[in-house]
Amino acid sequence: MRDARPDSSLPFMKMHGAGNDFVIIDSRGRRPVTTAALAAALGDRHRGVGFDQLAEIRDGEGADFTLDFWNSDGSRAGACGNASRCVADHVMAGLGRDSVTFTTERGTLVAVRRSDGLVSVNMGAPILDWRAVPLAREVDTLRLPVTGDPAAVGMGNPHCVFFVPDAEAVDLARDGAAMEHHPLFPEATNVEYACVTGPDRLRMRVWERGAGITLACGSGACATAVAAHRRGLTGRQVTLDLDGGTLEIDWREDGVWMTGPTARVFDGWLSPAFLAAHA
Repeated sequence: MRDARPDSSLPFMKMHGAGNDFVIIDSRGRRPVTTAALAAALGDRHRGVGFDQLAEIRDGEGADFTLDFWNSDGSRAGACGNASRCVADHVMAGLGRDSVTFTTERGTLVAVRRSDGLVSVNMGAPILDWRAVPLAREVDTLRLPVTGDPAAVGMGNPHCVFFVPDAEAVDLARDGAAMEHHPLFPEATNVEYACVTGPDRLRMRVWERGAGITLACGSGACATAVAAHRRGLTGRQVTLDLDGGTLEIDWREDGVWMTGPTARVFDGWLSPAFLAAHA
């Protein structure tokens, strides 16, 4: 992937975790290339490649690598759990190891490959203080003063979690889009709708900040599991069924661990003309 063609085109990978899809650019050993304009152009599913998030791998200091995340609208994302798992799987394969450390805006994180082939990542401790989520004013993060009685959780990005009788019945395009820019969330928010379907099992659907409806959201699954446990709906180990697949969440003392599948779909090259047009 990292060997550019003679015409100076830029290599990338397309991967997904439970249907949450990513363009991944490996910039280790060279200058990072992603800008807001390039991310937005690549995120266009008609004129670019299309993705929920873009992850750029950089050289790490005190870790195996560093990750930067971008949304499909060109905005930055502070965290992306499924992209972290996908990149970790790729790097572990290259290093011949079953564990790696990497840095994001959340700090230094750990990922491991389990014996069943699934990849787990420690997403760090959940953020439950209103200032750090962040929210616009002091409120109880477990019971927001918003119609529908949602909870707020930070996982490196803000989340607003609604517990509903039937997640399938939610008009996600209407309600998620309306909630993304609620005044209580000064940096906007991811929006999750979940319902209990069994002991320690939830059905969850998500509207992602800067991306819209996605088939899965790793940080959203973590936030939903944390909120569900705080509400007394589940234990600390939760299985979540999303539109694109299933994720396992385990809120441990050292952080919120998320486990699920990864898939490398194809490798490609961005043409010099495309790069020049969106520099």
